[in-house]
Amino acid sequence: MENLVHKLQHDHPNLVFKVGEAHCWSPRHNQILYAGGGDQINIAGLLHELGHARLGHRGFASDVELLQKEVDAWQEALRLASQYGLSISEDHIQDCLDTYRDWLFRRSRCPSCESTGVQQTPHRYLCINCGNAWEVSNSRLRRPYRRQTA
Repeated sequence: MENLVHKLQHDHPNLVFKVGEAHCWSPRHNQILYAGGGDQINIAGLLHELGHARLGHRGFASDVELLQKEVDAWQEALRLASQYGLSISEDHIQDCLDTYRDWLFRRSRCPSCESTGVQQTPHRYLCINCGNAWEVSNSRLRRPYRRQTA
């Protein structure tokens, strides 16, 4: 992992690479946090976060946009892996994307009738089946709470 990080720092001098507990891209600090272990999953996570950085990802306005940015970052990670003579398992990529798909699905389910709703704003959904409206938090790292609104 150390050799890879050294190469990445050399090739991306505008970015700061720092060992952390989780993989994360911080556009505010131009910093990539990565788990220090050199196994395939940690390498994939590092390249994925670098993908976000290279693509200029800064935020998202909708759940669909977030998922698209995740897909794009994984595609960029695959290009980077090829460039550095590495590989990333497609199964691992799909497992990671599934966590986002599951989160988005849970947020979009109507608390009244369990139909899939339509996102109106970053934190508000409307059910096209029963007309119910609800709000959700924006945290991907917590359970997606749904609070019904009037």
